[in-house]
Amino acid sequence: MKQPRTIVERATDDFLRHLRESNASAHTIKAYTGDLDVFSAYIGSRDWKKIDHIAIRGFLSHLYDKGLSKTSVARALAAVRSLYRWLAQEGVVEQNPAKLVSTPRLPKKLPRVPTIEEMNSMLDGTMPEIASFPKRDRLMFELLYGCGIRNSELVGINLEDINNGAILIHGKGKKQRLVPFGGSALTALNVYRPWRQQLIATLKSTPKSWQKGPVKSGRPAQGLGPLLVNQRGGRLTTRSVGRIIKRIATAKGLSPDVHPHTLRHAFGTHMLEEGADLRAIQELLGHERLATTQRYTQLSIKHVMNVYDQTHPRAK
Repeated sequence: MKQPRTIVERATDDFLRHLRESNASAHTIKAYTGDLDVFSAYIGSRDWKKIDHIAIRGFLSHLYDKGLSKTSVARALAAVRSLYRWLAQEGVVEQNPAKLVSTPRLPKKLPRVPTIEEMNSMLDGTMPEIASFPKRDRLMFELLYGCGIRNSELVGINLEDINNGAILIHGKGKKQRLVPFGGSALTALNVYRPWRQQLIATLKSTPKSWQKGPVKSGRPAQGLGPLLVNQRGGRLTTRSVGRIIKRIATAKGLSPDVHPHTLRHAFGTHMLEEGADLRAIQELLGHERLATTQRYTQLSIKHVMNVYDQTHPRAK
């Protein structure tokens, strides 16, 4: 006989439904689902009054006992805090006991960002032989690095989102922003478009995946279709983009740990190094909080210190 769902399990279901309706990212929903399922199983049939900060600390200890890393435990605690924050907004609980639990101390690791010279070398040459569709793949690099957009934002671009040297980006939480693109990206776009048009002309019907992208009010979901397509004319997935970027970047001599977000970091870091205003970078990247953008000041300082260590005679 199936056991009735506990009060925490029911609340978790409602919270995840709220996230989906709020257009939270698929990655966030997937991570919260896993973490909150484990939390619900650990708490069992206890009600909200019996779940205090001591119980939540016990949950974290339970995760450590299972062999989870500090990063994974911190993510699980963040999921529980978000659940309680929503429960408080809904009037289900009065306090958030997860606030009284300290986040595990994480090692401060700054991502390794390619230098300006490395990125220019990567983009100025021809695409390597392993590139399946050189025209499309070059455009991917130009937009990720030239515009600083996220992987999910890249695959969500439709043809009608591009106009007058700018792209309408559909970001997190249904937020939109206009991001300009430069001459290199425009050249890559003009080279790619005829190839795409020729490919689409060979298709017997419009791929269903065209309807999965962002939809603006007042136009059909299909629109003019996705900017970036695969060989079957379907919309590229974030997983495909990640695989392509890593393979090509490695073939061009960049570090094997390069992924689409690395190019976003490079965009912010290089803009700052060249004198861009921090708030302008915040706007271009679509960061809600300036504190998130300020992380690039740390990356830039690290770069300056490396240059100092390598070049100043008294630093050696």
